[in-house]
Amino acid sequence: MTTTLRIAFLPLTDAAVLVAARERGFAEGEGIALDLVRTTSWATLRDRLLFGQVQGAHMLAPLAVAVTLGLSQQAASLAAPYKLNVNGNMLVMGRDFARALDPDVARRLADPLGTAHDFAAAIGLWRRKPVIGVVHRFSSHAIMLRYWLASAGVDPDRDVVLRVLPPSLTVEAMQAGEVDGFIAGEPWGSAAVEAGLAEAVAIGERIWRRGVEKVLTFREAWMEENPDTVDRLLRALARAAAWCDDPANHGDLAELLSRPAYVDQPADLIARALSGCIIARAGEGAVPHPDFMLFAREATPFPWRSQALWIYSQLVRWNMVAHDPATQARAGAVFRPDIFRRALADSDLPMPGASMKVEGAVSLPLAVGSRRGELTLGPDRFFDGRIFDPERIDEFLAGFAPTR
Repeated sequence: MTTTLRIAFLPLTDAAVLVAARERGFAEGEGIALDLVRTTSWATLRDRLLFGQVQGAHMLAPLAVAVTLGLSQQAASLAAPYKLNVNGNMLVMGRDFARALDPDVARRLADPLGTAHDFAAAIGLWRRKPVIGVVHRFSSHAIMLRYWLASAGVDPDRDVVLRVLPPSLTVEAMQAGEVDGFIAGEPWGSAAVEAGLAEAVAIGERIWRRGVEKVLTFREAWMEENPDTVDRLLRALARAAAWCDDPANHGDLAELLSRPAYVDQPADLIARALSGCIIARAGEGAVPHPDFMLFAREATPFPWRSQALWIYSQLVRWNMVAHDPATQARAGAVFRPDIFRRALADSDLPMPGASMKVEGAVSLPLAVGSRRGELTLGPDRFFDGRIFDPERIDEFLAGFAPTR
């Protein structure tokens, strides 16, 4: 018997695992007919999930936490048992603004802390508050941008204007002069660079290496009522993710994603994020960042509860939610490693033995305990060297300057 599943997604390179699961037969092999519903904005995607138009969604990880905490329109309990990728965002700014930054774009991307201070100085020289596009208030993009700006003394609520717009409209907004730059998932930053509108200023992979990005999200009640279907889908996604991470498949994957039904952008543009060959300024050579976007290796799909709690810590930091034990517990419970383990219990996929870890503590590849096979975690450092211990959130928050 075949089960039809409707999953909402946005036209982004990090929808790759869902697209591969459908187009390469991984979902079909688990008896699932995957109906991928192309959606323009994160607000629409959220509503489609909450009102039952789809069973699942390719969702911003912070949005899943925010909806569960009642911060984004209608409150609902969401569950994220699978991470679709880590990293993959890029901050681009118009070329006039970028002239005030380090002209060496490779050095600019490799040194996010120094670039943040250059950016702060450039704000002082700019004719007005820079307008920076973000794809949603509760996006990893917006949270990382706030974290990065604040490291150089920039108040993201006072010194710049953050304007929400859908990822696929970011380039158009730059062309119209509505924003001076934006931070978004690929391929939209590369599209702005290719059009000669912008230069790359910072990449998510250097702000938080292996930073959580998109998650597969369900309404919690639906997930609990359909365990077999959920398990079959997760098994299909795990195989699709391994296929996506294989460099030998990147050409085929870029072609799939370039179709009008999915990202609808040139395959060579999409391939940049997949290969980690980032062109930061039009007409110049690629800057290699091989970990720019990951789908499978190093336990990428595993939904660490500590990463949900890091998101929560940032919501608290920016006065978006009150800090209390009950809210903290709800936030951490959005990520569901128990469902991940159940679904993949009979696979040969190495998976962590723990459900939380200290984030930002790994600077070199590290072998860790696994329930089967060998598992090595890659570097997960924050650009400012901070460490996030999910059992010491108060201490972590106390390390930041108070916000208004």
